[in-house]
Amino acid sequence: MKKKTNPTLSKTQLTNLVHQALETELGGVQVYRMAIKCAQNEDLRAEWEKYLGETEIHVEKLEEVCVAMGLDPEQDAPGRKVVRLIGKSLVKAMQLAVGEASPEEAEIVAAECVTLAETKDHMNWELLGKIAKTLTGEAKRTLTEAYEAIEDEEDEHLYHTTGWARELWIQSLGMPAVLPPPEEKKDVKTAIGAARAKQSSGR
Repeated sequence: MKKKTNPTLSKTQLTNLVHQALETELGGVQVYRMAIKCAQNEDLRAEWEKYLGETEIHVEKLEEVCVAMGLDPEQDAPGRKVVRLIGKSLVKAMQLAVGEASPEEAEIVAAECVTLAETKDHMNWELLGKIAKTLTGEAKRTLTEAYEAIEDEEDEHLYHTTGWARELWIQSLGMPAVLPPPEEKKDVKTAIGAARAKQSSGR
């Protein structure tokens, strides 16, 4: 069965993707600020503080991409509102955990919320990388430079925090945990690397 192809890039969806990506990063700043308050492990707190700083730069980069593509960084849209709501919901989930759960449980909730936020963020950048190849001129240059600078950071944010969430759960269950997780110790930046790091724990 042949794959369906569409030779015409949808400008509406392209705009939607770029705005959603920007909103995801803006929400990510708020998610990390709250997650840092939940962190009990010093290594995890330091890592999230690093990721917060990188995410703030990602916001700036995407604002530059918007300008280069002739888009208004402030323009709102239904897709962007949905992303904003999800980000606020993740922050509220952590706030709820802080108020009603133990510090250790709140830390796990924070790791899960960061993982959820970074899953969307990671997909955004994967798509933006593909889009960059189809553009021309200043838009192509700006998006390509942003993608090449940020891609590895997004991989790290997702895979490392996923490892933290898993190992914190294992620790809470009373089983031997690896902290910092293998993903961090091996400085994982790919899905294959994450799978290998997970297997290296011997569980």
